[in-house]
Amino acid sequence: MMHAVWLIPALPLAGFLILLATGRKLGDPKAGYLATAMMVGSFIVAVGVFFDLMGMPGEERRFEQDLFSWMAVGGLDVHVGFLVDPLSVTMALFVTGVGALIHLYSVGYMHGDERYPTFFVYLNLFAFSMLMLVLADSFLLTFLGWEGVGACSYFLISFWFERPTAATAGKKAFVVNRVGDFGFMLAMFLIFATFGSLNYVPVLEEAGTLAKGTASAIALLLFVGAVGKSAQLPLYVWLPDAMEGPTPVSALIHAATMVTAGVFLMVRVNPILDMAPGVLTIIATIGCLTAFFAATIACAQNDIKKVLAYSTVSQLGYMFLAVGSGAYIAAIFHMVTHAFFKALLFLGAGSVIHGMHDEQDMKRMGALRKWMPITSGTFIVGWLAIAGVPPFSGFWSKDDILLGAWEKNRLLWLIGLITALMTAYYMSRQVFLVFYGGERWKKADSRTPAEAHGEPDHEPAATVGAAGDHGAHGDFKPHESPGTMAAPLVVLAALAAVAGILKSPLEHWLEPVLAHPHHFTSPSGTKLGLILVTTVAALAGVGIAYLIWMRRRVKEGAVEPEVLRRAWYVDELYQKVVEAPARAFANFSAFFVDAKVIDGTVNGVGALVRAGGSRLRTVQSGFVRNYALAVAVGAVAILAYAVARSA
Repeated sequence: MMHAVWLIPALPLAGFLILLATGRKLGDPKAGYLATAMMVGSFIVAVGVFFDLMGMPGEERRFEQDLFSWMAVGGLDVHVGFLVDPLSVTMALFVTGVGALIHLYSVGYMHGDERYPTFFVYLNLFAFSMLMLVLADSFLLTFLGWEGVGACSYFLISFWFERPTAATAGKKAFVVNRVGDFGFMLAMFLIFATFGSLNYVPVLEEAGTLAKGTASAIALLLFVGAVGKSAQLPLYVWLPDAMEGPTPVSALIHAATMVTAGVFLMVRVNPILDMAPGVLTIIATIGCLTAFFAATIACAQNDIKKVLAYSTVSQLGYMFLAVGSGAYIAAIFHMVTHAFFKALLFLGAGSVIHGMHDEQDMKRMGALRKWMPITSGTFIVGWLAIAGVPPFSGFWSKDDILLGAWEKNRLLWLIGLITALMTAYYMSRQVFLVFYGGERWKKADSRTPAEAHGEPDHEPAATVGAAGDHGAHGDFKPHESPGTMAAPLVVLAALAAVAGILKSPLEHWLEPVLAHPHHFTSPSGTKLGLILVTTVAALAGVGIAYLIWMRRRVKEGAVEPEVLRRAWYVDELYQKVVEAPARAFANFSAFFVDAKVIDGTVNGVGALVRAGGSRLRTVQSGFVRNYALAVAVGAVAILAYAVARSA
C-alpha cells in the first residue's frame, strides 16, 4: 500500500478534474457525492499507508517516493515526490478523514445553490492542495500546496461573491497571506544557498551543522510564512472575515486544512528550530499573546461563526505556544483534537444557521435544544472538548501545552491559563445563548440583527438553501438538519469525546520525526497540581458564563465592552495605517504619476511632433516655382560659401 501513496492527493485531484468537465451535467446532489467519494477513497488509502508504516521498525518509518522530474535549472533539480513518515501520515489521516465528513455535510448544506457543482470543484482542489502540502518531500513542493490552499481559500471565501462583504473578505485573505508567503520564499532562497537543496531529508539531516545566525534567519523567515497562513499576530485579520464563505468552508479552513499548515511546517523543521532557541522563544511569545488576544475578542461577539473564528485564532496560538516551548508532539496532538472539535463546532453552527433560516446572531436564538436535539447534543460535546473539561479530548491536549509552557516560562503559562478560562467562558456563553434560555427568536423584530446591536447592516450569511428569502423571526419554527448534515456531526462528536486516548500512542508514533524529542521534566506532583489548576480554570469559566447568561447576575454591557465587540479596533487601525496610505498612494499614482507624468510625457511628445510637423508642412507648398527658387537660393549660397573659402 505504501507505493500507492500518490493516490492520496491524486483522488481529490481526479474529482476536481471530473467535476470541472462534467459537474454541470451531474448537478445536485451527484456532484457532491462524487467529490465526497473521492475524499473517502483518499482516506482509505491513507489508512492503508498508515498501517504499512506502522508495521515498520520505529526508527525506519520513512518512505520516499519519487514520481517524476519537475524542472532542472542550474543546480536546482526539483522532483515531484512524497515523504511518508509519521508526521505526514498523521496530517493526511485527519485532512482526508475530517475533509470527507465536511464534504458529506456540504451535500446537504449547499443543496439548492445555483453553483452547487462549482463549490465541490473548489472543495476537491482545496483538499488536493493541502495533501500536496503535507506529503511533499521538499520545501518547494510544500510551497506549491501552500499557494494552492491560498488560492482555493480565495475562491471559497468569496464563493458568494455577489455580496460585497464576501468578495472583500476573499481578497483580504489572499492579500494578507501574500505577506507571509514572502517570508516562506525568502527562507527557501536561504535554504538553497546554504544546503544546495530544497529536499527535506538532506536539509534536515544537516541542520545540526548550521551556524546559529543562519538557523535563526531560516527559522524566522519560515515562521513569518506560518504567521500568515495560521493567522497569528499581526496577520490574523483575514481569518475572522473568512466567515463570509459557506459554513463548510469555515470548517475546512479552520479545522482540517490551511490554518494548520503553519503549525505543520514548524514541526516539520524542528531540527532547524532546535538550533535557534531565541526563535523558539519568539514563537512561544507570539503564540501565547495571540491566544490571549483572540480569546478576549471572542468573549464579546454575537455572530455564532465569529465566536468560533476568533476561537480558532486563539487555539492556533496555543499550538504555537507548544512549538515555541519545544513540545512539538503536544502541538500536533492539539492540532488533531482541534480538528475534531472545531470541525464539529463549525458544522454545528452551520446546522443552527440552517435550522434558523440563516440567522447568525446568537442573541436572537435560544432554547434550540428542544427543536434541534442532534445538533445541540453534538455541539455540547464540542463545547466541553474545547473548554478543556475532562475527560473530553481538548482537556488532554491543552494540558500538555500548558505543561510545556510551565517548563518554558511561568509568565507564558499564566497567560495560557487565563486564556483557558476565557475559552471555557466564551464557549459556554455561546452554548447558553443558542441552546438554553428563552425562545428569543419568537419575538418578531423589524430591525436586522446588526441594527439591533448598533452595528452596520450586512447581508445574511447565506441566501440559498433551506430558507433563502426570510429571516429567523416571527412566523417560523427551527428545524433539525437532514441526515447528510447530522451524520458528520455524530461522528465528529464521538471523535471529539474520545480522542484524548491518542495521547500516548501519538507520542511514540511521532518521536522518530523529532531531532530532540521533548520529555516533560516536572515531577509527578507538579503535573497533577497543574492538571487540577487547569481543570478548576475551565470549570470556573463555565460557572462565570452560567452566572452571567443564565442567572443574569451581571449586566451584558459590563462584560461586552465596545472595544472587544470591535475587536480592539485593529481593523480600523489597519485601515488608517495600511489601507488609507495605500489608497492615497494609489490615487497619487493614478491621477498624478500616471495621468500627468507618464501620460503627460507621452502626450507631450506626441503634441511636440505634431506641432513640428505642422510647422514643416508650410514649406511643402506644392508649387514648382517655389521649389525651383529654393534650389536656386541654395545653389547661390553654396557658390558664395565656396568663393569665401577660396579667398
